[in-house]
Amino acid sequence: MKISDAESKVLEVIWSVQGPLSADEVVAAMNNDCDWSAGTIRTFLTRLVKKKALAATPDGRRYLYRPLIRREDYVHEQSRNLIDRLFGGRIAPFITQFSERQDLSGDEIEELKRLIGRLHHDR
Repeated sequence: MKISDAESKVLEVIWSVQGPLSADEVVAAMNNDCDWSAGTIRTFLTRLVKKKALAATPDGRRYLYRPLIRREDYVHEQSRNLIDRLFGGRIAPFITQFSERQDLSGDEIEELKRLIGRLHHDR
């Protein structure tokens, strides 16, 4: 499923809430973070429904939108696509490239060590 960066921002708003949202509620939430018009945001909602990323349930004269895909699944797919495309599916070159261009904090390094230890233990 191809979801644009702009569409993913709309999804983030909907994922952040525990229940369905109307278009007006999505617009209000997005106006805090961007300067898109209500019409633009409604267009993204329509596109996401067509892509089957969102469901639109009639509620009187409006629709309520809820996600059909989980954020975790979307993030995994996007991460996998990036690593496959840029690093031949290998994680180590990705981490190497990232760490050479941006300093990792002590906490991030410790988190990576714990992850590697857990992965090593699970195998």
